[in-house]
Amino acid sequence: MIDDDSLTRFLLRHAGVRGVRVHLDATWLQIRSRAEYPIAISELLGEASAASALFTAHAKVDGRLSVQLRGDGPLRTLFAECTAAGTLRAIAQLDKDAALPRDLRVLGNNAVLAITIENPGAEGREPTRYQGMVALESDSLAGAFEGYFRQSEQLPTRLLLAADDTRAAGLMLQKLPGDSGDDDGWNRATALFETLSSQELLDWPAELLLQRLFHEEEAQLLDVRPLRFACSCSRERVASMLDALGQDEAQAAAAEGVAQIRCEFCGQQYLFDADEIAGIFQSHPPAQPAPERLQ
Repeated sequence: MIDDDSLTRFLLRHAGVRGVRVHLDATWLQIRSRAEYPIAISELLGEASAASALFTAHAKVDGRLSVQLRGDGPLRTLFAECTAAGTLRAIAQLDKDAALPRDLRVLGNNAVLAITIENPGAEGREPTRYQGMVALESDSLAGAFEGYFRQSEQLPTRLLLAADDTRAAGLMLQKLPGDSGDDDGWNRATALFETLSSQELLDWPAELLLQRLFHEEEAQLLDVRPLRFACSCSRERVASMLDALGQDEAQAAAAEGVAQIRCEFCGQQYLFDADEIAGIFQSHPPAQPAPERLQ
């Protein structure tokens, strides 16, 4: 069974429970190598990366799914994205002068959690977006996401997330919609789930995890999908960002001859000279408001 950098879907049919397990190795090392983060934030970012992949398992994602935590504390934002093709990227933005304990309460009193699905529009139309947001009422990322599914999706969900220097992993159980399974199925599945430690989640291959945790429930493997690091930035996307900035700001960026734009996710540098920037603003409709960052 493929295990490194993979997503595994499974079913506990008698219990009426579906599950998904994600394990990131080289993918997580690629994400970590893009920036230096304090240990606490690095672990949170690894957990968010695993979560973004977990959530693509049961949602209809033809484009990309992102999870984002935003707040007014020292951790300004935590963002992770997984695409339908199984590519991941992630980033955190910090107030470098503040202490950063490993607790989501550092996001501040107005912190919110958002899960966004963006799918491409049909026949060249604008992408369609769905976003669910809830106030952050947990000190852990797994608890925050459980709260999201409880409030926004009204779907019983359990999550375990873990990350260290070299690996990130996640396990999610959800009660199947409707009345599937026997009356005590969800209780049995969650009782077994609670016996799994974070270290075991990181260490155990998917086949071993299913065997040891859900042997009595006769876990049925549905499929395994590969995952990898990749960034969706491109020269065209950067040109669109410059367009959205407006002609005056875009030209000011190239005041010294060349505008240099660096992707925050992968570090790729894009250079635009004054003539190229002028060409962006020839014969196009009015620009939309500028995005906060290159995406």
